This record gives sequence, C-alpha cells and structure tokens, in this order.
Amino acid sequence: MASPSPILASQPATAAPETRPRYTSALSAVTTLFFLWGFITCLNDILIPYLKAIFQLSFALANLINLCFFGAYFLMSIPAGKLVARVGYKRGMLLGFGVAALGAYLFYPAAAQRVYGLFLGALFVLASGITILQVAANPYVAILGPAESASSRLTLTQAFNSLGTFLAPLLGSALILSRLPKLDSGVDARAIDVTAVQVPYLVIGTILLLISLLLSRVHLPRIAYAPADAPTDAAEAASAWSYRHLVLGVVGIFAYVGAEVAIGSHIVNYLALPDVMNLDAETAGSRVSLYWGAAMIGRFAGAYLLNKFAPSKLLAFNALGAILLILVSLSTSGEVAMWSLLAVGLMNSLMFSTIFTLAVAGLGHFTEQASGLLCTAIVGGALVPLLFGLVADHSGLRTALLLPVLCYAYIVWYGLRGSRRG
Repeated sequence: MASPSPILASQPATAAPETRPRYTSALSAVTTLFFLWGFITCLNDILIPYLKAIFQLSFALANLINLCFFGAYFLMSIPAGKLVARVGYKRGMLLGFGVAALGAYLFYPAAAQRVYGLFLGALFVLASGITILQVAANPYVAILGPAESASSRLTLTQAFNSLGTFLAPLLGSALILSRLPKLDSGVDARAIDVTAVQVPYLVIGTILLLISLLLSRVHLPRIAYAPADAPTDAAEAASAWSYRHLVLGVVGIFAYVGAEVAIGSHIVNYLALPDVMNLDAETAGSRVSLYWGAAMIGRFAGAYLLNKFAPSKLLAFNALGAILLILVSLSTSGEVAMWSLLAVGLMNSLMFSTIFTLAVAGLGHFTEQASGLLCTAIVGGALVPLLFGLVADHSGLRTALLLPVLCYAYIVWYGLRGSRRG
C-alpha cells in the first residue's frame, strides 16, 4: 500500500514546487488552531481542583469533567469525520470554531446558576467543537506535504498546542484558583462564588469567533490523493478498519491521552500531598504549566529529531522514559517526587503526533475515516482519569499513578511492534 501522496486538486502533481508557499501559508494558519485547543483543554486541569473544592466532590465525581469533555471525542469523532469528508477541511474547521464558541459562552449561565451539571453540559458542547477541529486539522497537517516528514510536521504544530497548555495553567491559576480560599480557613465551600470562570470563558468564546472569521479569509488548498493511493486489495478497500496498524494505533491514542490527562488533571492534588510538596492550590496550579511546558520543549525538539531517527523507535523510547519517571516519583518524596512527575510531560511530547502519523500511514483516501477513528480514541482522556479517580479515592494518588504506567507500557509495544504495516 503506497503512502499518501497529496497533490492540489486544482493542479497536476508536477506543480509541487509552485504549491510549497501555499502549503506554508496553510500550515501557519492551521497551527493557530493547535494553540487554541491546547489552551482550552488544559484549563480542565484548573477546573477540576476548583470545582472539586466548590462542590465538595470526590476524585471520581470531579473527573466527570474529563468524562464529559473527552467523551465528546468518542461520540462526535466518527460523525465529524464524515462531515469533514463531505464539506472539506476548511468548512469543517469553521463549523468546529462555532460550536466550541457556543460551549464557551454556556459557562456564563452555568456559573450564574451554580449547577455542576450545567458546567458538564457546557464542557461537552465546547469539546464537540474541539473534536471537529481535531478531526479536520490533524490529517490535514499530516498530508499537507511530503509523507516522509509527516510526523515531524505534526509534531511541530503540536508544539504550539503545548504552548497553549503551558500558558493555560498560569492564567487559570491567576484568574481562577487564586479566587479559591483554603478550605481549612473556616469558609463554607458551598458559599464560594463560582463566577471566576465566567470572564475567562467569555473571552475564549470571543477569541474563537474572531479566529474563525480570520480563517474564513485564508486560502487553504484543497487536498486530493493521487490514483496510486487507492487501495487495490478488496479486503483493504472495505474500510479503514482493515488496517492492523491503524486499529492498534487507535488503542495507542486511547492509552496515551488517558495517561497524559490522568496525570495532568491530578498534579495540583498530588503536589498538595504532605509527603510530596504540601503546596496550596494556586501555587500547585502554576506548577502544572511546567508539565505541559516540558511537552512543548520536547515537541519543538522532536520536530528535528523525527527527521533524524525512526519515529517508531523514538515513540518507544519516550514511553519507556515516562514509565521510569513515574516509578521514581512513586518511590520518592519532596522535590524529587515533584520534578520526576512533571518531567513525564517531556516524554509525552512526541506521542500523539507519532502514533497518529504511524497509524494513518498508507491509508490514502481512508485518511479522513481513520482520523475520525483515532480522534474517537481520545475518549481515553475521559475513561482513564475516571478509573484513576476511583483508584485514588480508595487507595490514594500514589497507587493510582500505576495506571498510567500500564498505558505507557502498551505504547512501548506499539512503537516496537504494533505500528508495523502489513
């Protein structure tokens, strides 16, 4: 099966040199999307400890935030894949912006009514828009240029996603967690005002609409596939499910997102443990940015490294590094426990883009369908943290960290064996 060879639908394949500037412009425009959804997604790491304290929730109930947000990927990704295949990448992105903006605006009435269920509903709508953006933008970046540099290209755009995840905890801690008094100060948590989330999400919704307006005026070249990309085997032609490396990659995305979100969502509570750092919520929240900042650094470096080393081997190496760092954190205390867990973000850096591009390699006109399946697997960010919360409620946060270890172990195997085509 040949690797995807994207060409402009309006021009012959021989016009590649002339299309490079257009590819550069399109790639720059799409990169802004990665920054925005990174920022929005990482705000969940601030919402979880904030709403947990406000509504006096258990870890399991607080993780309903992740369930609603990442559950949207499970419910909406396949329909979004069909939508993008029908209307095109650009229109799909514009629709995604509109839905995400609506979800952000719904935070205002949710806070005004002070109802946890309304927050969850707003998050689901917001995440549905982000899902459409993901389904449209990830494969667009992957096929917007030479197939051999797809992992490097997607990793570079993911680095700007990490820039958003780096800034979100800093701003979220200053604007949201700073409004959260210590619960041992005699303040009744049920009486604390939850309107601290209204202004940030109103601003987010407005920015989403403005970027959507700008994107509508940017030319994004329409991508078509060369005839060589059409499957010739009858079994292969039936569905993207016929590709083993894709199916195993779906599991890989599930494991990666689940592990990354489970760790990121509980860093604030982990650093508040007496035997770790005993930090207050605002200070611990600012440290979350280091976890995502490490991923940003790793992705900028990875854009270079993926052109020098086999992506599958780098994936296995990083997953193994994540396992070792978690085990170090579990077996230590104080600053060693803190820094080793935060450093897992560096190991996470290459995983999504590398698993994604390894999984869609050689799928030709099944790329949109495969993207929908892979984005569906982002539901790992809902289910793994929920299970993490249940374990934490019964056995403690340290024990719960063994769950991400299992997820990373699968990714080691996928990098070494499961990503092989054939």
